[in-house]
Amino acid sequence: MSGKAFGASLLLAAGILVGPGGGTANAIPPGIPSAEVAGTELAALTVAPDGSMDGYDRDKFPHWHTVSGACNTRETVLQRDGDGVEVGDDCAATSGSWTSPYDGDTWTQPSDVDIDHMVPLAAAWRSGASSWTTAKREAFANDLDSPQLWAVTDNVNQEKGDKTPESWKPPLESEWCQYARAFTHVKYTYELTVKPAEQDALEEMLATC
Repeated sequence: MSGKAFGASLLLAAGILVGPGGGTANAIPPGIPSAEVAGTELAALTVAPDGSMDGYDRDKFPHWHTVSGACNTRETVLQRDGDGVEVGDDCAATSGSWTSPYDGDTWTQPSDVDIDHMVPLAAAWRSGASSWTTAKREAFANDLDSPQLWAVTDNVNQEKGDKTPESWKPPLESEWCQYARAFTHVKYTYELTVKPAEQDALEEMLATC
């Protein structure tokens, strides 16, 4: 099986539609609600200060786990979000292009692309995930069914770190609406808390929709 066909088979198995020419029909992560729904979800979040970072370790959010065959979550997202992605027998991307929604830059080297957790793992820990089971944290860190995982420029992802919207927003202001809708939905889906300043920042970004 060719690299392209192998990648297409994986994406179809994961419920991701493959578009013509090797690209994907839904390069944006799934499950992003409308601005109206996101506003309702934001209002429903519990507002509370961040909890402690005591005991936090990224290893408590096991990732990247196997999705199918040799393909892990990272490689699956690279195939989903890229255009014309080719993969080797180990499922690692060998070629393709990726446009980062956060800054609008396009990359052709997989090493220039990070998989961002929309709600950072440390931020999730501070807002409720510290009490989860390891299995739930693993599901959160590898969630392909919500807008939690994004292929983005590596240095932009590193700049974001574990910051939440009151401290970091995408460099492209045109991305704020989508970012706030996705961020809010992940917090709502996992019943995580939101800080007052974080809530204000999300409301500000939703107002750009």
